[in-house]
Order: sequence, then structure tokens, then C-alpha cells
Amino acid sequence: MRFLLTDEQREFGRTLDSLLGAADAPAAARAWAAGEHKPGRDLWARLAGTGVFALAVPEEHGGMGSLPLELAVAFVELGRHAVPGPLVETVAAAAFLHRLGDGAAAGDWLPRIAAGDAVVGLCADGEPFALDADAVDTVLVVRGDTLCRTKAHGPVQPGLDPARRLARPLGGTVLARGPAVTEAARHATDLARLLTAAQAVGVGRALLARTVAYVRQRTQFGRPIGSFQAVKHRLADALMGVEFAEPLVYAGALAFTNDAALAGAGSLSAGAEVAAAKVAAGEAGYAAARAALQLHGAVGYTDEPDLSLWIRKARPLRDAWGGPGECRARVLAG
Repeated sequence: MRFLLTDEQREFGRTLDSLLGAADAPAAARAWAAGEHKPGRDLWARLAGTGVFALAVPEEHGGMGSLPLELAVAFVELGRHAVPGPLVETVAAAAFLHRLGDGAAAGDWLPRIAAGDAVVGLCADGEPFALDADAVDTVLVVRGDTLCRTKAHGPVQPGLDPARRLARPLGGTVLARGPAVTEAARHATDLARLLTAAQAVGVGRALLARTVAYVRQRTQFGRPIGSFQAVKHRLADALMGVEFAEPLVYAGALAFTNDAALAGAGSLSAGAEVAAAKVAAGEAGYAAARAALQLHGAVGYTDEPDLSLWIRKARPLRDAWGGPGECRARVLAG
């Protein structure tokens, strides 16, 4: 199996890195956490212009087809720059609607998702809360074998990550029922796990880059603290976790690309590979956050530096769309 990205995929990642670096994504994340969604929606539109959301939408609905590997590349960069909003949920909703079939909902929403005109929430896999329900155009809710669509929601509750705001969806219009809904939800959940894992890798890399820069500058006993062996070991351990997790993310994306997996014959194997990537990436991102918090000292505990945007994102990403225990069980199930 090839774990190296192609030149085109690497260039796509560099393009997103350059775009997001110039767009001041941390400022958009802070505004999003305060309930001001316009900067985030503007950033969303710029991402759509690069084709990020079209990567999850079939060509007949204005997309580029299902390209999980390119999506994984994109979501590593989205995590690296702390881009706010239900990015994973919108892409997973597109995959859900595509898998469910060519109904009215797919025809209505998939072209809008591809163009970046629609932000869609998704509650599946028993998740009772919708992410950023106050900012989305609609929420798809899967309860057993029933699919509902709603815009109504309960009070918005800030999470550990202020830019991930949770609300319980209320009511809804039934769109579909039956085994196809359950199967489509399982497919969408696996894709959501994959892209959450990719975000966690990006968060881990951002935290490591900022921490390495900090320990080179901060001095103690007349020396940069980065020269101390204990600090080097802590950062090396965090780096190894991220370095080992990233190929697992791409392996999970390749399993999704497999036609047999999309047809259902290999879904268990693909799901297990995605779960393995989710465990490794979630734990690696969280370990990088703990190392960054400790090595920044008191600075790491404050909200003023942008570092807090990534530190507070690592734990929710580790637990979103299946925590470590659930994903380990999925790996053992094969």
C-alpha cells in the first residue's frame, strides 16, 4: 500500500495552508465562539472556492466525486489552522445523502454543499447534540432507521472548545425510513471519524510547531528550555504520535476509496481501519496538547494567546464521532 501523497495532493495541501494562513482563521474561530458567524462563513466560501466541499459530492450534483484521500489532506490543514464550524458534519451529511439515494433531499442540498452555500449539521451514531446548530442551514437527524430534517434546536451550550457549540435538535420532518437510512448513517459516521482524525493530526502538528518555537525562545538558568533533555523527550514523544497517526489516516482514506468498501462488501474492514486512525490521531493530538500546555507553563492556561484555540480543540476531537474505547472496540470487531 502506498502511504506517500502524490505531488498534486501535496500541492493541494500547500494551497490550503497558504489560503488559511492569509485569512486569519484564528480570528474567525474567536468570532465563531462568540456567536458571530460571518467571518467563519466568509472563510467557508473561500474553502468552497478551492473545491474542499465538492470533494464529497458526486459529479451529477456539481461536485468532484467521492475523494476521501483528498478530503483527508484538506482536513489536516483545516485542523492545523483551527478553522471553525461543522466542517466534518457538512461533508458527512453530503456522503449520507449520496449514499441514501437520489431523493429530493439530495437534489436540494448536495449542489449547495458543493458550492459552499449550505452548512449542514448531522446527528447520527446516537449523538444527541448537533454541532453549531445556530449557524447551520439545516440539521439531519438519524434516529434508528428514521431520517428527519430540522432547524429547531434547544439552548446552545459552549463545549470545552468554545468554537464547538452544542445544541439538542428538536422535532423535525421525516424524510426517509428503512434499512437504507441505517446503512447510509454507518457510512457517514465512518467518514466523519476519518475526517475528525485528520483534523486531530492537523491540531497536533500546529501545537508541536508552536511549542517547539516557544521552547527555543524561553530561557531558564541561562539556557533555552528546549535544550533540556526532558523537554526534548516530551516533544519527541508527541511528534512520534503524530507521525505514526498520519499514515493511518491516509490508510483509512484509501480503504474508503476502495470500490468494494463503497458497495458494502468491504465496509467492516474500511470501518476498522478508520477506527484505528481515529484512535491514533485522537490520542496523538491530545498528547500534543498536554505537552504544549505543560511546556508553555502559565501561558498555556490563558485564553489570550491563539495557542488556546488548539489546546481546547484536541480533547473534543479525540472524543467526537466515537471516543477511544468505542473505536478500539470497532477495530477488534474487524
